[in-house]
Amino acid sequence: MHDFDFANIFNDEEQEYFLKNSKSIELAKDSILFYQGDTCNDILFLEEGKAKLSIYADSHEAISLYEISKGEQCIVNISSALSKTPSIATAQTTTDIKGRLVSAKIIRDLMISSSDYQEYIFSLFALKFCALTTLIEDIKFKRLDTRLVEFLKSQNETMVEITHEELANKLYTSRVVVSRILKNLENKNIIKLHRKKIEVLESELQICALL
Repeated sequence: MHDFDFANIFNDEEQEYFLKNSKSIELAKDSILFYQGDTCNDILFLEEGKAKLSIYADSHEAISLYEISKGEQCIVNISSALSKTPSIATAQTTTDIKGRLVSAKIIRDLMISSSDYQEYIFSLFALKFCALTTLIEDIKFKRLDTRLVEFLKSQNETMVEITHEELANKLYTSRVVVSRILKNLENKNIIKLHRKKIEVLESELQICALL
């Protein structure tokens, strides 16, 4: 529990109640935690590893919403479990993970007994909604090639190790679209494509002029 921000919120009795009613789990990389449309019964507290949340369209193409890491919680999971409604996304592990599953009933009990914990849960929604708002603004108002180049520059490496599919997930688009833009950037001598690597050739000022 010490990996979680709320650990110091609970008193000894609440901590014991949480741990007594939690179940330890271990899952391999690429395991599905829940599917889009599932109603979650339990809430995951991630102690090791990472998982990603993705929305799937009718074409079966996925758009990544966000990733959770050690000590973080998923608001899609929480909202589905607490409201007993279908989840809006699919959760899948991107590494091997360890964590604890706690039923929605136990979390509701703790939110009632601890107003500080209730405020903490609400703060998770506020923080994630803020991040999603920024994502929506980027998708709506920034050209995808600009966002792609900004991501490559943010890595601070001339040679960025990443696959087209991984980059598509980072940019919340499809692999086909990313591959097309990368090829266009390569034709402009902004980048050079290698197997699972992208080499940045141009300086920031040169890139801005070419886009």
